[in-house]
Order: sequence, then C-alpha cells, then structure tokens
Amino acid sequence: MDHVARLSSRDPAGRRSDVVAEGLARLIQSGGLKEGDRLPAERDLMQRYGVSRAAIREAILALANRGLVVTRLGHRPVVRKPDYEIAIDKVGNLVGHLVVDRKGVWNLFDTRIFLEAALARWAASNARRDDIDELRAALAANRDAIGHSHDFDETDAAFHAILYRIPGNPIYPAVHKAYVEWLVQHWRTMKRGGDIDQMNYAGHVAIFDAIAGRDPDEAEIALRRHLVAAWEFVRSTFPAED
Repeated sequence: MDHVARLSSRDPAGRRSDVVAEGLARLIQSGGLKEGDRLPAERDLMQRYGVSRAAIREAILALANRGLVVTRLGHRPVVRKPDYEIAIDKVGNLVGHLVVDRKGVWNLFDTRIFLEAALARWAASNARRDDIDELRAALAANRDAIGHSHDFDETDAAFHAILYRIPGNPIYPAVHKAYVEWLVQHWRTMKRGGDIDQMNYAGHVAIFDAIAGRDPDEAEIALRRHLVAAWEFVRSTFPAED
C-alpha cells in the first residue's frame, strides 16, 4: 500500500479527499488508469486510501470538475483523457461569471479581436492551398445561409473556426469553441435580418480576399474592421447606457 493509502483520522475531510483526488489524477496522467477505464468501486477506494465514503465522493467530484472522469448516476466514473478543450471548458466556468455586463463582454471580445487579427496575418502568409479551398467553401456556405439566422450563425462560426485551425496548434480551435460558447447568448439576442447577414458576409469576403491574396496587412485590417462592426451588434444586446 503506497504512502497515501492510509491517512490520519486527524486530517480534515477536505485534506483527505484532496490526497485521494491527487493520487487518482496521477494514475490517470501516468496511464495507470486509461481513457475509458472505470474507477475502482468506492469500497475498494475506501480500503486503499483508508478514508470515508464521503471523502471518496468528494475526490471523484473534484476529478469530474477537472475533466478527468465522467460521472453518471448508478455507474462507476469513467476516465476521460485530458485535452485542451476540457481545460478551456473549465476556464469557461469562470469566464461565464465575467460576461454578464458590457465591460466584461467587451474585454472578452477584445481578446478575440487581438487573437484573430494575428491568425488572419498568419493565414495570409502561411495558409496552404487546402486551407484556402476550405475557407472558400466556408464562405460559399455562409453566402447561401444569408437570411436564415440559425444557419448563418453556424456558417459564420465555421468560417472563423478555419482561421484557428490553419496554424495546426490544437489550443487555438479549443479557444475558438470557447469564444462561441461564451458569446452565443448575446448573438442570439442581436438584431437580425438579411441586411445584417449581408454585411457580415461582406466582412468575410474581405478577409478571404486578403488571405487568398497573400496580404497580411490587409488581412488584419479586414479582420479588425469586421469584428469591430460585429461588436456594435453585440453591444446592442445590453441596456442603453445612461
């Protein structure tokens, strides 16, 4: 039995569950427990670590909150492989509390402008032919969705998602997914109409043309112009300032 197997009864319950959670997390991260494996039964864990059922359940909850296990009522928790998307989802729990007012949403939106401007510049210099073809197809789908709010939103997000995929860094697509989830509630309450879709589509065209034309400066300018205009619609979802 390892050094964390038996914990002193004088340790607070929170401390006991923390040690159990860290021990199980190390097993998951080292491959001792693989993705898809079920955790040992609660009784086995209680015996192994010398703690109460309550401490085991607190530890499992902590692992679930970290995205390391998936829990389902009546079933043993299943190990989930950690990835960037899970990590950013957990950050999202905090961000969700920061986007309830205009200033908080602007701070978040400003980070999106900053990042996408850099991605547009990178794409203009480094995008492969397949990337350009993928952007062209996404642009066509976006055009065909004009006037259909739900489809337009999906094709809008899909166009921007390609910019996050082009560098080949798995963190960027996870960040894009988070931006969509954080901001979707505001998009759904924005003023809608075919004319607004047309304006947003024109912004995508300008971004695409600059990237396809291998012009990093113009790609950044077009991207910033497009998202600054988009912010005006997001801002409209908040009550008018006094």
